[in-house]
Amino acid sequence: MLRQHDGDEQKGMSGNMELLEVRNVSKHYKNFSLENIDFVLPKGYIMGYVGQNGAGKSTTLNIITNICKCVEGEVYVNGITCAEDAVRYKEYIGYIGDEFYYPDNFTVKNIRGILKNFYTTFSPEKFDELVKKWKLSDKMKVKDFSRGMKVKLMFASVLSRDTKLLVLDEATNGLDPVMRVEVLRLMQEYIADGERSVIFSTHILSDLEQIADYIFFIHDGKKVLYDAKDELLESYLLVKGERKAVTAELRRQLIGMVDNAYGFEAILPSDKADLLTSELYFEKPSIDQIVVHYIKDKK
Repeated sequence: MLRQHDGDEQKGMSGNMELLEVRNVSKHYKNFSLENIDFVLPKGYIMGYVGQNGAGKSTTLNIITNICKCVEGEVYVNGITCAEDAVRYKEYIGYIGDEFYYPDNFTVKNIRGILKNFYTTFSPEKFDELVKKWKLSDKMKVKDFSRGMKVKLMFASVLSRDTKLLVLDEATNGLDPVMRVEVLRLMQEYIADGERSVIFSTHILSDLEQIADYIFFIHDGKKVLYDAKDELLESYLLVKGERKAVTAELRRQLIGMVDNAYGFEAILPSDKADLLTSELYFEKPSIDQIVVHYIKDKK
């Protein structure tokens, strides 16, 4: 089990300043709209950005990285917008997605040369150190790398620069459990100085249980939940039992009620616990369970 960093200690180190500010961002496509997405991520923290495929996760992250433009709103990274200083803004951001973004015929040496010429904060020495540590061949073409090797190479590219915000978009897809744990460890090391932050989109919500400080849940382009992870987990109960034990008032408060072999299961806000009867059972939910029941409720 990975250890969660001490939130209070991190706040003291960073002065609780925002590293990432997304202010009422909207983006409209023919069949989809991202609507008024608004959140802040302080220095020294990790945010899990979760939702179903097509919910708007990648659109949000693409706006943050300036891959696409928003029609409304602003994004600040370390206090500046891309419009104010595009070079510095992009230097602040390190991006790793689920798709490998270097040409197939490149070698590690080719990538090293491009990074050296493109980023002023790139450290060839740090890059070489990581390449050696992770045993990445400098002779093989990257098309012959395994999925895990490609992820390590993308991390080497990012960690050898002086970035402030690490943006991960499904970066752990297809990785074996050992490599996933390694990626989670790298994220925690990245924020350890209290001056950098991570926003992490993933379908593997158990990973977020281990490392996330904040959770943002998006559905159909709209914010559903946004809170500190521990606060979010304390805000809900997972309720189980037979339907006949559910009163009309309780039924109105239950979220995502579904039938199972033993009766039903649903999420209930903790402050409504007094509506529970002695015939019902409850326990602390996981992030996965909260998200799944909210999605079922939306449907």
